[in-house]
Amino acid sequence: MHFEKIHNKGQAQIFRNQYMEYLTKTNPLVIWGMYLPIIIVCILYVSRTYHFSAWQIGSIFLGGIFFWSLFEYVLHRFIFHWAGEGPRAKRVSYILHGNHHEFPRDKQRLFMPPVPSLIIAAVIFVIFYAFMGNYVFPFFPGFILGYLLYGSMHYAIHAWHPPFKWLKPIWRNHHLHHYKNDEKGFGVSSHIWDKVFNTDFNLKNDKEDKEAVKKIMFEK
Repeated sequence: MHFEKIHNKGQAQIFRNQYMEYLTKTNPLVIWGMYLPIIIVCILYVSRTYHFSAWQIGSIFLGGIFFWSLFEYVLHRFIFHWAGEGPRAKRVSYILHGNHHEFPRDKQRLFMPPVPSLIIAAVIFVIFYAFMGNYVFPFFPGFILGYLLYGSMHYAIHAWHPPFKWLKPIWRNHHLHHYKNDEKGFGVSSHIWDKVFNTDFNLKNDKEDKEAVKKIMFEK
């Protein structure tokens, strides 16, 4: 997913139809507002209907968050960075993620927009339910919260410098993914799976280029 020029202004035009184009954009607050009620309802439902203990709900919920981190890595590495040969494959790849690498300052395309997001979430819920049964009700909210935290972290990495020193490696990992080597650093909210699968950067040797970082961060 290499581009001759990284655009510091504007955003990609994905569809010619203005209404379809509008549906490719969103605001993080819209996605949080859409999914928080789902998270709350699932937790209330499982606690009142199936009488799971607080310990059961909490541990399964945390398991969902942890599973998201692996899902995030696999999704980013094998789906978002899938390099098909044909024009249709390249088109799909660009719609999913390529536009972000070409226009990293585009704030409106960091979260999956509402309509496709809800459709995909519903499919994932059905798959989880088929394997987990009623345990899906505390697991799925944790998975969704993991997604929300991932998207928010991604936004923060492009918007601000790390607020705490211990977060700096996560920031650098994603910055290097953008301007140094997009075949490494697939973790965004965490780089634990990059370490597990040997796709992490050597943060001691791979120094950040401050000018390159400026090109992938939002303008103030």
